[in-house]
Amino acid sequence: MDTSDPSIIFDANGVCSHCHYFDNVRKPTWFPNDEGKSRLDRKIAVLKKERAGHEYDCMIGLSGGVDSSYLAYFLKNEYDLRMLAVHVDGGWNSELAVSNIENIVRRLDLDLFTHVVDWQEMRKVQVAFLRSGVVNQDTPQDHAYFAALYRTAKKFDIKNFYVGYNIQNESILPRSWQGVSAMDTVQFNYILKKFCDNKINKFPKLSFFEQYIYYPYLYRMEKFSPLNFLVYNKSEAKAVITNELGWRDYGVKHGESRFTRYFQSYYLPQRFGFDKRRAHLSSLVLAGELSRQQALIEISEKVYKTPREIHEDVEYVAKKLGLEELELKNLMLDDTEGYKNYPNAENIMKWLRRFKKVVKNIG
Repeated sequence: MDTSDPSIIFDANGVCSHCHYFDNVRKPTWFPNDEGKSRLDRKIAVLKKERAGHEYDCMIGLSGGVDSSYLAYFLKNEYDLRMLAVHVDGGWNSELAVSNIENIVRRLDLDLFTHVVDWQEMRKVQVAFLRSGVVNQDTPQDHAYFAALYRTAKKFDIKNFYVGYNIQNESILPRSWQGVSAMDTVQFNYILKKFCDNKINKFPKLSFFEQYIYYPYLYRMEKFSPLNFLVYNKSEAKAVITNELGWRDYGVKHGESRFTRYFQSYYLPQRFGFDKRRAHLSSLVLAGELSRQQALIEISEKVYKTPREIHEDVEYVAKKLGLEELELKNLMLDDTEGYKNYPNAENIMKWLRRFKKVVKNIG
């Protein structure tokens, strides 16, 4: 990482704060070894015993990306888990993503439940967020994704949600690049009220109570990341799912979503100077999968090879959102920082984290 993260700090030896965070916080919870596999074996044995009388052992979110695709393959082949694969269609799937998902569920013989977000409401929410100027323009997709997944779990009486998140690829993400959580309902509702003229009734949302009280403590939903308990190499994972599942590469991280590709590859670098590839590659360097020199070579390559490719993405996003290209560009170039003052649940969350820590220490 470098000073494109305005909050980065370097010590006297030139080691950055992200490296220290990885060593002190992330690494102790990461087990890419025999111990991790042993822990995972025991956990899944308990899961299968507890879910013996149910239709499904667990639920997985399936986006068609590398991590979720490999997770489905690994859990099916290693443990023969009865998984419900859930896909949330927010209206931005690339044709390749649709093809990859179809191949995965067919070859692994998985049940697939697809939640299709009402497009007219998704469009209104995304335009509202663009007008708000917040850093994380993927918030509408991410919020809809998790809200729909949690409600699907309840619909099918599933308590265990296994996710493809992994420290190997995602240990670093500067807070300044992310803004508040996509699940921050205080800011989410404020932006809709301020920038959206129409009421949103069908869009999947989670209330603060549902997210932090109901699902974790009353419904007892558990979110777990199996890939943090095994040797997981992204390049090798791609080779496996390509050969075994007929998966095809998107050429860029999160390329399964046309909007996310535009947002991460064009909007963020142009408006804020943030290139998320830097965080992804830094994670791989810290994990030992990639050398720093290799990462520097990759980051020097342009995502868009020609101006035409940029124009095609801008044109596609603008047309789908019902905006003129010039209007979309003007929204992107607006340099207001008013979003930093939008109401949010940060103080509530800090209090909740302290409370949970106290309760844990008492227990």
